Amino acid sequence: MSDTVFMRRALELARRAGTEGEVPVGAVVVLDGRIVGEGWNRPISASDATSHAETEAIRAACHAQANYRLTGATLYVTLEPCAMCVGAMFHARVARVVFGAPDPKTGAAGSVINLFAETRLNHHATFEGGVLAEDCGALLREFFGARRQR
Repeated sequence: MSDTVFMRRALELARRAGTEGEVPVGAVVVLDGRIVGEGWNRPISASDATSHAETEAIRAACHAQANYRLTGATLYVTLEPCAMCVGAMFHARVARVVFGAPDPKTGAAGSVINLFAETRLNHHATFEGGVLAEDCGALLREFFGARRQR
């Protein structure tokens, strides 16, 4: 399957987050061509600042694989990951990260900082941004636009 197929699933999960009143970000972890973990933003409903879409998807994938390592996995997320989430990806040994929209405020894949390029860290992953970026960005703009109108 292509990157856009998996990103479309991440967008579905992002929409779920939005309907639950969370910032609409979704993520999936893919291993050997199949989704092994899914997540969406849940910090408000979970009362947990670490419940970002990426960490939720990583947790689900690790449980499904019965392994805290996701060697060879690709993580798809609708918004450029933050430093915390990149750290979780590195600890889980995710091989590749694909994101949709850039995050100019907290993005850790080049927008604010690029942790993927930090040679002093013990793990590295490849990353690609901009997959379905317009769709991912539009979902976020609509969400925050509606909140500003309240």
